[in-house]
Amino acid sequence: MNKSINWPHAPPHRLGSEHSYFVTAGTFGKEHFFRTPERLDVLQRGIIKLAEEFSWRLEAWAVFSNHYHLIARPPERQEGTTLGKMLSKLHEKTAKWINKLDSTPRRKVWHNYWETVLSFENSYRARLKYVHHNAVRHGLATKAEDYPWCSAAWFRRSSESSFFKTIESFKIDRVNVPDDFQPLDPK
Repeated sequence: MNKSINWPHAPPHRLGSEHSYFVTAGTFGKEHFFRTPERLDVLQRGIIKLAEEFSWRLEAWAVFSNHYHLIARPPERQEGTTLGKMLSKLHEKTAKWINKLDSTPRRKVWHNYWETVLSFENSYRARLKYVHHNAVRHGLATKAEDYPWCSAAWFRRSSESSFFKTIESFKIDRVNVPDDFQPLDPK
């Protein structure tokens, strides 16, 4: 019998599914390390580049001054086993870059990440809309497509019209996501 232990110091990471994963990661102390457009660009490029490097298919992302959300599907037959390695590399590289920029070597930048396996279609669709509309939720944009550090505009352009309309029809007011962050407006 395989029992998992939920350690009290971190959220449980139950990897091993072919379904998409919803990920939220926050900075240490909810500090605004990624508070400028340049810093947000670097974090967004890092997410996209490492997802490609690890063969994860990004389906949605939103990047903010003190956290990010993403939805991604693991490579075939890997069932999420490389998610931790991918995020660890992202956090290591972006932390070193930010610390060099701020002349603060070895400062802790990232706190942790939380992932949820999206094994139910409606849960997947609601979270897809949640990620795309997160900048609106945080008051950083009036239209999701106008926030440059998320996938909303890309999703609108690249998805089939019927799928886009289906996702937009989902209600997200009851989506349970750890998101008590208050990001800064980078403009």
